[in-house]
Amino acid sequence: MTRYALLIAPSSNRVYADASIRLTQAELAIFAPRLSTPPTDVRELRLGGVRYVGFEAELTDGDVAYLANLSSIYALFALTGDDLLRPVELRPLDRYDDDLITIPKYAGKTNEQFTKLLLNATVLGSDAGPAMLERQLTVLDPLCGRGTTLNQALMYGYHGIGIEVDGKDVDAYSAFLRTWLKRKRVKHHAENNPVRRDRKLVARRFEVTIGGAQKLTVFSADTTRAREFLRAGCADVLVADAPYGVAHVPGSSGRSRGVADLLHAAVPVWAELLRPGGAIGLAWNTYLAGRQDVADIFAKNGLTVLDGSGYDDLEHRVDQAIIRDVLVARK
Repeated sequence: MTRYALLIAPSSNRVYADASIRLTQAELAIFAPRLSTPPTDVRELRLGGVRYVGFEAELTDGDVAYLANLSSIYALFALTGDDLLRPVELRPLDRYDDDLITIPKYAGKTNEQFTKLLLNATVLGSDAGPAMLERQLTVLDPLCGRGTTLNQALMYGYHGIGIEVDGKDVDAYSAFLRTWLKRKRVKHHAENNPVRRDRKLVARRFEVTIGGAQKLTVFSADTTRAREFLRAGCADVLVADAPYGVAHVPGSSGRSRGVADLLHAAVPVWAELLRPGGAIGLAWNTYLAGRQDVADIFAKNGLTVLDGSGYDDLEHRVDQAIIRDVLVARK
């Protein structure tokens, strides 16, 4: 068996960087079933004073193609007998320059590395996992904010669908993406249109077709009303980063709800939007809802919660008021 050393990418978020070794080990365990030989003896290494995640495996070219998309990977080395590092060439799925994800800066933006981890864990937990590198999947973010998850889906060459109740966030994302595509001289067509049912406005739609082969659609609407403008089974995976505080309930005279209330209302709708074999990946603040409470809501709606293989090891601290966890469930 060959010993490998995985160098973790630097993170702009110090707290997330502190958890990066443990989260990388968990993500590696999630990738393991897709590899020809699951990694063993996974542990932290220090070489020349630098932290690595070390593991033993016999990696094929196909295995390396998967691991190139680990959310935190910066470089991968095979260790020789003298602890010398031999670089392993990585060719990630990334279709565009990474400033598509790194340029947007705003309050409440989710760490880009975590966004990629959440998407990876969800895709690999779905029936689409074996085709992660070949198929053009459809990713739905029902709480998309200003589009960090959607941008990661675009980076992978996937189609994206977003839903966001705050029209200002949708406008900000629309303006950014249009400007970015023009600046990069990427061929595209973008338009904004109202969505009506029975002559009533149910959503505003921002739609972009990129290069004639990739499609992104964002709806300004309440996620619990998604079936009014989206068909059942439209997504391979659904990825959501739930509000870390209370969320405003659209059309309810200013009433607020916590994460559990939001999930009770939204998960039945979200489950309909998934194709059979699809998966939901949810990140949330455990101070607002316990893991078992969230798992029970998923199970009540016919979703099978995944455990073990790294899925139980993704909890980490964001700040003093936020402990973030991840739960993935398959339809």
